[in-house]
Amino acid sequence: MALHRQLLHQQLLLLLIISAVRAAPQSNSSCETKCGNVEIRYPFGTSWNCYHDESFHIDCKSMSGIPKPVLANSNIEVLNISLDDGELLVSIPLTRGCFNNDSLPSPKQSIWSEFPISDRKNKFIAVGCDIFAYVLDTSDEGKGNYASACMTTCDSKSSVAEERCSGKGCCEASISRGLVIFDMGIFTLSGRESHDNPCAFAFVVKKEEFDSPSSDLQNLQNKSTVPVVLDWTIANKTCECKANNGECHNSTNGPGYLCKCPSGFEGNAYIDNTCTDINECERYKPCNQTCQNTEGGYNCSCSKGYKLISEGNQTIPTGCQRIPGNQLIRTSIIALCISVSLLILLLGGSWIYWGLKRRKHLKLKEKFFQQNGGLLLRQQVSNHESSMTTKIFTAKELKKATNNYDESRVLGQGGYGTVYRGVLSDNKVVAIKKSKIGDQSQIEQFINEVIVLTQINHRNVVKLFGCCLETEVPLLVYEFITNGTLCDHIHDKGRSSLLSWEKRLKIVTETAEALAYLHSATSMPIIHRDVKTANILLDDNYTAKVADFGASRLVPLDQTQLTTLVQGTLGYLDPEYLQTSNLTEKSDVYSFGVVMAELLTGKKALSFDSPEIDRNLATSFVSAIKEDRLLQIVEVHIVNDGNIEQLKEVANLAKRCLRLTGDDRPSMKEVAAELERLKKMEKKPSENTDVYANKTEYLLSATSKSFDIDVGTGGSTSTTAEYDSMNNQLLKLVDNGR
Repeated sequence: MALHRQLLHQQLLLLLIISAVRAAPQSNSSCETKCGNVEIRYPFGTSWNCYHDESFHIDCKSMSGIPKPVLANSNIEVLNISLDDGELLVSIPLTRGCFNNDSLPSPKQSIWSEFPISDRKNKFIAVGCDIFAYVLDTSDEGKGNYASACMTTCDSKSSVAEERCSGKGCCEASISRGLVIFDMGIFTLSGRESHDNPCAFAFVVKKEEFDSPSSDLQNLQNKSTVPVVLDWTIANKTCECKANNGECHNSTNGPGYLCKCPSGFEGNAYIDNTCTDINECERYKPCNQTCQNTEGGYNCSCSKGYKLISEGNQTIPTGCQRIPGNQLIRTSIIALCISVSLLILLLGGSWIYWGLKRRKHLKLKEKFFQQNGGLLLRQQVSNHESSMTTKIFTAKELKKATNNYDESRVLGQGGYGTVYRGVLSDNKVVAIKKSKIGDQSQIEQFINEVIVLTQINHRNVVKLFGCCLETEVPLLVYEFITNGTLCDHIHDKGRSSLLSWEKRLKIVTETAEALAYLHSATSMPIIHRDVKTANILLDDNYTAKVADFGASRLVPLDQTQLTTLVQGTLGYLDPEYLQTSNLTEKSDVYSFGVVMAELLTGKKALSFDSPEIDRNLATSFVSAIKEDRLLQIVEVHIVNDGNIEQLKEVANLAKRCLRLTGDDRPSMKEVAAELERLKKMEKKPSENTDVYANKTEYLLSATSKSFDIDVGTGGSTSTTAEYDSMNNQLLKLVDNGR
């Protein structure tokens, strides 16, 4: 027993020694300091006990007889390591695809890096004709969201642009922050017959490495990798800089810190006692007179009672000379007078500076107020005093309400701006929308829109409380809706299962009523122009609230359509509007049809990850209805033996809304009335309790009578071929300047 206890003590002691060694890896004399031409410095290292942790492990590999450093875990080649900036220059493969006969496969490659790609130092580039290139964040946090994307187009049989990447044969885009695991891929938008370029490329690259498409295209043909900057930090929660005087800096690259030697010192702050003082007097020789090195600096001076002198015609002091007594007094008096004068000038200058700055700030606020139509809004408010509740907020109020627009207050971001959660001085919680750009030609229309929205009193439209015009772009203040967007509820697996068919039918009915109200019950009809599930908010009772009127347009009573630049979201856009630029109320009807299809199927309006036949939901939904495949596309958990008739009629109504010709679609008023009728429809449960065994047989006999017959519009039907043709043109039309 005693022997057993002694062995146990020895094993515990050995484990403690190993743990101590593992807990404090550091650079030592046996660590390699170079691999090829790259200097390896701690926290990076090539062997155990020479690096901080496994993510900093460098593997020095022999490639064609040449030693090259690579990150051991991800096998990415390292080109340079910067300790001061927390940056790593690495070599990452580019994505390439070349035409095979007349088709271009959709090339895609997955990349996993040890550290996040720098969004400040890199950009995303795509080179080729008529392509859509993307970077897809495939990490658990990214959830498959696009981190970057852009499109290119070519005129006739042209090659890439000769200057900057502006979309003609070459496009560029910024990338999202914190990208670690991602896919890069390319989709072609046309055949080889439209251009002469045999290949297309997509890659993330250091900004300075790719300037001109024409000059760099030949190099791309011969390249397999490009230089990319990674951001690295020490991810520990507490600072562990080893040097005695090492400074710990919170990293701007992400959570974590960097170690640096203070000014006047040099060395590696991650290693014990390596920050040493620089002797500036010897290294730089800054003084031609007495130079005294100090800790972290130096002094060039004479002793008290002496003055610096120069020899001959030299202007640089080279020595010290004793000052006579009377001259010393005069010098002291002169120095005192000069100091007092400088102090007075400094105080007076500061007072003038702050006064001018405040005046400039007030003038700038007034300029923005007038520029954003403030005078016109005041006039309109006075003209509508009895019916308007618009409040004009100050910039200071909204800045305080959002904690200076803190990132933690961001509720969402879209094509028209960023929405923040704000708390006003009366503790009312609001949503504050900050636009991205201001269009001076639309100021009067913006003011009219504010006037109309403040007069809207509909329970299913997000209420506008007021606006702020003192900033460069207008700020809008809306009521705060607590339960997120309909898009979140449909496409989040956890939430989707809680969204029953009754709730879905209630939401789609309320949304239709709100759009019908905007089209026909306001003093001047409003076309929303961006109807989608992301713009339908839900409160805690699942009451629908139509939001985001950033793209909306007012329609004068003497007009039935407007000719505008095409705006909206791909996948929801009315094909007729996309082709003609003629905006009508039926454009909202088409977008609403896509929303109905989303609620029925749980699929996204546009999915580049799906097969080409299912990429556009509107096209695949109409095809499925025509082929009597409703039960194959509808979400399983919303079907029961009592709602099949409702599902069938709602699907048929969605199909009518998705007709390619606007005149063949029902009005929103008709859609709302039909949905209200369906909502009140009495449920008729099947006698057979086995729902899934009977609903297919039920639909096979019923859908052929209803899905192929379009009721209420006098009837032209759109063929699947027309939808397929339109689907192939959508991306091209957007790329050609719509």
